[in-house]
Amino acid sequence: MYLRTIARKASISLAVTVFFSFAATAQHAKDERVINDSKRAKEEFVQTDPLMKSLFDNSYGYVLFPNVGKGAIGIGGAIGNGIVFEKGQMIGAAKLKQLSVGFQLGGQAYRQVIFFEDEAALQRFKENNFEFAAQASAVAVTKGASANIKYRDGVMVFSQQKGGLMYEASIGGQKFDYASFSEE
Repeated sequence: MYLRTIARKASISLAVTVFFSFAATAQHAKDERVINDSKRAKEEFVQTDPLMKSLFDNSYGYVLFPNVGKGAIGIGGAIGNGIVFEKGQMIGAAKLKQLSVGFQLGGQAYRQVIFFEDEAALQRFKENNFEFAAQASAVAVTKGASANIKYRDGVMVFSQQKGGLMYEASIGGQKFDYASFSEE
């Protein structure tokens, strides 16, 4: 009886260890995919507007959301995962969530980059005290689009459509969550 109890506990311990190892591996694979997608998104932004290379090289930090999915029928939502960079180095992961209401129908995929002018702006983002209200808007990336754009409240936002079609006259906002790689 004593050996059965020990064997049962060992089996449970092994099952729990395998489960958490699998979960950690799955999370690592997801992070790697987002990191690789972010590198490609950066290349796409710079390819579309070569002037953006200077923003990537000279901003205090930025967050890249390479795949944001958005859909709506009256009430809309969007979600995406991204990578946060400070002085060119990856420091963490971010989640984007958006909710909107109004006349809207369809779905689309896009990528988004938010540049931070200084340490204070990036710190607001890292403290999860960062969101865009209804009046905030992103500049659609086209050749030369970044030439005359200035930071507003320490941030500059660009988006690039990847696909889909969205009819929209709505209001809403974006909320962001940040986690440093050391916290994960």
